[in-house]
Amino acid sequence: MSVTYTAELSLGDHTVDRLEALLAAERARRGTRAGRRVLDCRAQAVLVLRWFVDGTRVSQLVRDNQIGRSTGYDYLHEGIAMLAAQAPDLRNVLLAAKAAGYGHVIVDGTVIETDRVRAPGPTTGVDLWWSAKVHNHGGNIQVVSAPDDGWPLWTSEVRPGREHDTTALRASGALPVLGWWAAGGGEVLADLGYEGLQDQVAVPFKKPKGKALPDDQKKHNRVHNALRAVGERANALLKSTFRTLGNISLDPWKIGRIVAAALVILHIEHDRTT
Repeated sequence: MSVTYTAELSLGDHTVDRLEALLAAERARRGTRAGRRVLDCRAQAVLVLRWFVDGTRVSQLVRDNQIGRSTGYDYLHEGIAMLAAQAPDLRNVLLAAKAAGYGHVIVDGTVIETDRVRAPGPTTGVDLWWSAKVHNHGGNIQVVSAPDDGWPLWTSEVRPGREHDTTALRASGALPVLGWWAAGGGEVLADLGYEGLQDQVAVPFKKPKGKALPDDQKKHNRVHNALRAVGERANALLKSTFRTLGNISLDPWKIGRIVAAALVILHIEHDRTT
């Protein structure tokens, strides 16, 4: 015996319409004939968005739509790909930030947890996806956010959870673009997790072992931390809006694409990019 109920997707019609249009364009590009798919584009869009926003299990989605499991995964991955392809380029993001009058942006890392099986890392005894930061398996994502309210502007590709933020930011390819932004008079604020990049991003002064910081450095840190802390809202906003980012059971190397797709949904829903 099963019980059915009605649920409401906490997104506006315009967000569903946008994904529906992207899926329709992809079907047209592939030359998919009408009536060849079990679900139409709108039903597929709702399936994908339910997975993102509510974290609905694929097993539940396929039952609700009376489709096969493999078909459900195909629909989901197609939707993720269509959304992620719309993700903003970092250079364009920074150009828009400059046009908006931002004097600085904030970079911060977050770990998206995953329950996938372990994988050996390059260091003996250290699992590739194990993150000491969250004490769980996960992928490291770098997020650039706006200075006024921490609105997320850009997200990186995923790096294994064992990597520190400094390593992950280097591997993301974002440093040359952030350097271009800094050369143009902008500033990139970061926490002490990026201590190794202090020549490229602004980090607070680190307290020397057994000594106290001078008063001017303490004052600098208070101002820096107050400005930078707003960026933590970007990671919290993404994770609180999209339950699926709480724990991803798909291939961990796809986490970057999934987060980029979530960012696009957020931008569409609120009609805001900067």
